[in-house]
Amino acid sequence: MFKTVLFICFAFVLSADANLLQEAIDSAPIGATIKLSAGIYKGNIVINKPITILGKEEGVIIEGSSSQNVITIKSSSVKLENLKIIKSGSRLDSMDAAIFINNSQKITIQKCVIEDSLYGIFMDNVSNSAILNNKISSNGQDIGLRGDALRLWFSHNNIIEGNSFIKSRDIVLMRSNSNTLSNNYIQECRYAIFTEHSKDIIIDSNIIKDSAVSILLEGSRDINITKNSIAGRYGTQTNLGILFRGASNVRIESNNIWQCNQALYIDNSPKIRDTKNWILDNRISYNTRGLNFKNESVRNVIKSNELFGNMDNIMTDSYNGKSNENEIESNYWDDYEGFDRNQDNIGDSSYKKYLYLDQLWVSNPKLLFFYGSPVLSMLNFLLKVAPFMEPIFLVEDKKPIFKASY
Repeated sequence: MFKTVLFICFAFVLSADANLLQEAIDSAPIGATIKLSAGIYKGNIVINKPITILGKEEGVIIEGSSSQNVITIKSSSVKLENLKIIKSGSRLDSMDAAIFINNSQKITIQKCVIEDSLYGIFMDNVSNSAILNNKISSNGQDIGLRGDALRLWFSHNNIIEGNSFIKSRDIVLMRSNSNTLSNNYIQECRYAIFTEHSKDIIIDSNIIKDSAVSILLEGSRDINITKNSIAGRYGTQTNLGILFRGASNVRIESNNIWQCNQALYIDNSPKIRDTKNWILDNRISYNTRGLNFKNESVRNVIKSNELFGNMDNIMTDSYNGKSNENEIESNYWDDYEGFDRNQDNIGDSSYKKYLYLDQLWVSNPKLLFFYGSPVLSMLNFLLKVAPFMEPIFLVEDKKPIFKASY
């Protein structure tokens, strides 16, 4: 069975018939492929049948009117490939997007470039679809005024792979389950990846740089975060690597997290009773804080990680927290002060972390202004040598690794 192929060719920049593309879509039979030659085509189009729109060469541009959505998809089995899509509307209240997809499945957006648009791709109740090898950026506004590069709302079983998201706001998965984000490049966003009340999410082999929060897990569960490279930006006080907030059954494994203000921030996680979070075999280096606990964060299993070059390898923001009720074992800590006499690469004594002068800014955050200053560093050292105030026990690793692999 042969697909119908329609050819639309413009020999000049703007068509005399501005509605030609929409007319071609409306007249195309189900399953047709519309191939576009280089040129500028009027946007604000609606696709309501299964078709493919393919740019057969570089320079195929679908241009919106700077109002509403450039492309609206209201059908399943639609494919867009090798298109440049620009100039959506700019209204945050109506979530104007380059591509808006509604109540559909088996959608493929591939090798497209999205620029000068508020939202990049908005997926509303979309399943079994793929967002592959696209380049998406926002409209050049301040970060809070940008739209999301990609937003999934009640959208399940989708693959987001090989994309570049630069200078947008967020990539958001809201109440969206069984989605995979892999091999994407994300830079200079607010929340690079944000899962809210979602489950069964895979975040694998992404590169995330210079974002305010690289990965935020809000009330989500059954998340696998593996083999990602997460790099913050020096001098950004609020920069976080991975933030758990009421997240349960999360597995963080084999990631490289560096140059963040706080690499892993664990807040009231896991939240679901009888579940655990797993933080395994990660390299956490050159951050202000490596691990930071807040509130009742217990039942976290923290094993086989390497923490080095951090100003503090582990810390708490809660004066009466229970960080010592986590399973912490077989990690490398560069501030370990013990020995390995039998050379089995396991420290002869436990690694124990106490709060000395540090407890002052746990109870009074304003004192963080002096964090890391030479005077406080000296006072903290003197308190360890001759304590005149009782230190607070934070955590213990009974089998610390003596030598790191790096």
